[in-house]
Amino acid sequence: MRAAVRGTEIYFDVEGAGLVAEGAAMRERPVAFVLHGGPGGDHTGFKPGMSPLAAHMQLVYIDHRGHGRSADGDPALYTLDENVADLEALRLHLGLGSVVVIGTSYGGMVAMAYAARYPASVSKLVLIVTAADGGFRARAKRLIEEHGTPDQQRVCALLWEGRFETAEQMQDYYAVMGPLYSKAYDPAQAAPTRSRASYTPTAINNAFKPDGFLARMDLRPELGRITAPTLILAGRHDWICPPDYSEELHRLIAGSKLHVFENSSHSIRADEPEALNAMIADFVAEPGSA
Repeated sequence: MRAAVRGTEIYFDVEGAGLVAEGAAMRERPVAFVLHGGPGGDHTGFKPGMSPLAAHMQLVYIDHRGHGRSADGDPALYTLDENVADLEALRLHLGLGSVVVIGTSYGGMVAMAYAARYPASVSKLVLIVTAADGGFRARAKRLIEEHGTPDQQRVCALLWEGRFETAEQMQDYYAVMGPLYSKAYDPAQAAPTRSRASYTPTAINNAFKPDGFLARMDLRPELGRITAPTLILAGRHDWICPPDYSEELHRLIAGSKLHVFENSSHSIRADEPEALNAMIADFVAEPGSA
């Protein structure tokens, strides 16, 4: 499905019923916006891994503007600030009240900014393997320079310099970096997920190049405005958003909960999927909202 908002067209897909029969009554499940990472990827990496959550909430998977099945547009507008404003416009377009927001990696950055700027619009916030400022880039770059294989250094040079030109180059990047993203990485299992995904080189270049918007991003001063109950999830072995970034979020977001998955890297949904989904479902089911 597509929604025409803010001069573009945002693609979203819905999984799970919003209204379900429960004995002699009908019960309305919470609606959850699910935000993908990258930038430069799309929502398809969440399928079917997050599908079990549709038994607890209505999932609305969203492709950021210019990504996946959303409309192309001015690449200068493929930014976090635009992504945040698009979420609020989509929520209003769909006639929704406050929503659960689940953001992974870059999607977590969008999610926390959305919860800070539109606190009444977010009932629960789930931040997965993410960071509040762009300093994670330099740290990850040093790690690859010191410990990466020559092939990993080759593909990461395209990332740090913002030089991806084709979707095939991005697929190669994720294939080479797979063992760092997931401790349980299996090339045979990962290949179909990459093949299904849509990649947008311009979007990832806009974010990661030396003068890209991630270099200037610092959401920490905004985090005190978040009022939604917040769950922060990290992977102990995450190479690009290590747990101390999640610990910082925990300190800055009042009343937040933090859990570190001890057997996961950046892709908890690949390394410990059942535990991840169970923790999210339990958190969303807890009483209380913004």
